[in-house]
Parts: sequence; C-alpha cells; structure tokens
Amino acid sequence: MRLQSLKPAQGSTKNRKRIARGQGSGKGGTATRGHKGAQSRSGYSKKVGFEGGQMPLQRRVPKFGFKNNNKVVMKPINLDDLQALSEAKKLTEITPEVLRENGMIGKGDVVKVLGRGELKAKLTVKAHKFSKTAQEAIEKAGGSASVEE
Repeated sequence: MRLQSLKPAQGSTKNRKRIARGQGSGKGGTATRGHKGAQSRSGYSKKVGFEGGQMPLQRRVPKFGFKNNNKVVMKPINLDDLQALSEAKKLTEITPEVLRENGMIGKGDVVKVLGRGELKAKLTVKAHKFSKTAQEAIEKAGGSASVEE
C-alpha cells in the first residue's frame, strides 16, 4: 500500500451537483429555481417564520401570561442551614457577606430566612427579610434577627 494509491471507499463520495453550467448539464436555464417569482431571483430570502402564506405558528398560537418586571427574587436560607454553618465555622453573627463567602448565596442575591429546621445556637442574624416563624425561632434561641437594607 502506498500513500499515492489511497482512495476513498467505493460509493462513499459523490460529485456535487453543478448547477447553472449550461444546457448540457441538465441543470442549466433556470438552474433548478423554476420560472419567475421571488424565489427565482437573486437576493431572495424569506422572512423568519414564513410558512408559504399559511398563517405562521407564532400568530396561530394565542398570547398568554404576564412577566412582572418588578418582581424581587429572594434566595431562601433556612434555620437548619444557619445552624450547620454556625457549627461548622464557629460563628455567632451571620450576615449576607458571611453567606456569600461560604458559597450559600451569590453576589447581589436578596436573602430571606425561612423557618425550616431547628436552631439551637444563639445567633445574631442579619438578612433582607425574615419569615415570622424564623424570626420567632431565632429570638427563642436567644439570638436576634435584624433586617439589613
């Protein structure tokens, strides 16, 4: 076997269709574009979503729903998360900065403390919002919950 004798497998390659190369090719004249009309002209491009005159899908399907641009999405942090964090890092004060440093929230996240789990540690918690049960549980454990702007 020599490099100059290598060939692709039989039937694996095809010659491309050479359109508009004269009448003898069988693809001359209109060059497979048909007669007249926009699609036969150069520079033609159909609009996005055009379905040949049929009512397009985006117009057949009814509009619905509503997006509230003013919605504030809050990141929930539960009492059991606070308990685990305070035990692991030996903390007495938890703020959004502490949560961010420990990878529990992202930059610019709004934190809401929720009441799932049990809190045994006496913690000073600062967050953007608290649920009623979470605030009561923090104060019951001897800590304090203050809203941070």
